[in-house]
Amino acid sequence: MTDRFRSGAGRLCLDFIRTLRFRGTPSETEELPDAAAWGAWIDQLGPFSVAVRPASVEEARALREAVHSLLTEPAVRPVVRQRLNRFAALPVPAPSLTSSGELRWQASDPASATLALLARDALDLVTSAEFARVRRCAGTRCGALFLDTSRPGTRRWCSMEICGNQAKKSTYRAKAGAR
Repeated sequence: MTDRFRSGAGRLCLDFIRTLRFRGTPSETEELPDAAAWGAWIDQLGPFSVAVRPASVEEARALREAVHSLLTEPAVRPVVRQRLNRFAALPVPAPSLTSSGELRWQASDPASATLALLARDALDLVTSAEFARVRRCAGTRCGALFLDTSRPGTRRWCSMEICGNQAKKSTYRAKAGAR
């Protein structure tokens, strides 16, 4: 089974804001159209070992937009700061050890606990030295944010397999067509 949602941006909050795919382009696609999709995102990328079925998706989308604003706007608006702080204050999942020695994560409201994890991750990122390495993908159709963990800090694409490969193909085709 392939994963439904993209991951690998370097931080959970960066993977989360990618659920508005191709943001700001004519191809913009909402990957969280309903509560079932939000639950599927939590199931794929969250800490819980059992399926999560949230009642709604509105708070998830509100947090996603607040995180995106936090990471991309030079001055954080008070309403964005308040929203992030409210979500960050929610209870987070608690670890527990099963009788077989496995670590399981539990929360009375797993969807809200995931929102708390995401908000805390975003606040941690924006106040850390890593924030200087958050980049926007150079892919012409992408624009996703990612954490550049390359040693020289010169990574250009969120994914070499997808956006980087498409850029290389375009360059090759342009050169071949010019001959």
